[in-house]
Amino acid sequence: MKKLLTLVVAAFATAALLSYTFKPSEPAFLSREGYIACYHQTKDQIQLDAAKPGFAALHTAPAYYKLENSTGAMVSFKAEGGDAKGYFIKSKKKSNKWLFVIQEWWGLNDNIKKEAETFAQELDNVNILALDMYDGKVASLPDSAMHYMRNAKAQRLEAIVKGGLAYAGTDAKIYTVGWCFGGGWSLQTTLLAGKQAAGCVMYYGRPETNVDRLKTINCDIIGFFANQDRGISPTLVNEFEATMKSLGKNITINRYDAAHGFANPSNPAYNKAATEDAHTKTIAFLKANM
Repeated sequence: MKKLLTLVVAAFATAALLSYTFKPSEPAFLSREGYIACYHQTKDQIQLDAAKPGFAALHTAPAYYKLENSTGAMVSFKAEGGDAKGYFIKSKKKSNKWLFVIQEWWGLNDNIKKEAETFAQELDNVNILALDMYDGKVASLPDSAMHYMRNAKAQRLEAIVKGGLAYAGTDAKIYTVGWCFGGGWSLQTTLLAGKQAAGCVMYYGRPETNVDRLKTINCDIIGFFANQDRGISPTLVNEFEATMKSLGKNITINRYDAAHGFANPSNPAYNKAATEDAHTKTIAFLKANM
């Protein structure tokens, strides 16, 4: 009996030793910076911004606005993963100049369509395409916008942009403009347009941080940012400007003593003087590059 008990104890000891010996080591946790560097490109980070505490607080519900006497119409075009849509205003004369207008985090609402109409009136012989980045979904409240933005996967957003580029054609000269979420995707669209890119306008959007990607930019960039912005900080903007200039890129950064969303009339942070100055410079920039 004593011998049997000794054998049982020895067996358990051997099993325990083998279990400990062959137990896989626990993976080390990455730092926040390492996690982002390994798994998220800037276009993914734009989506992740919606999950940040306080991001929704930067955006109050927009005032109701209904576009009247529109000159454009919704169009569909092929895109990977399913057809995409956009609000299209065709140039009165045949033109290879295309301005992609990219929505705020609310979606392609009538306010963005109004911006498209304004550009069509102030620019000559330009096709205007306001991309529908949420596939038809439009938010009127911050919590809905947060939900849509968090679920707008970078792969689908990129497919929509590429579909728009194909719709414009290989001979098109691509200009881009966008605000907030759209400001970041204005730059991402410029990167996707490659040699077709002809001018990029960013309103308080997340800059690209990947230097290798920034090296591929082939056009001038103008940006409008807010010194009081708690989402896209002045430090981030300064780093972006310094990197672009170190790469020999032509970039102009305009800074205003304003808050995030200063160019949206329905935002309590709306700054009329800053908006008018930015718009004047935007039109001048686009005309100079057209």
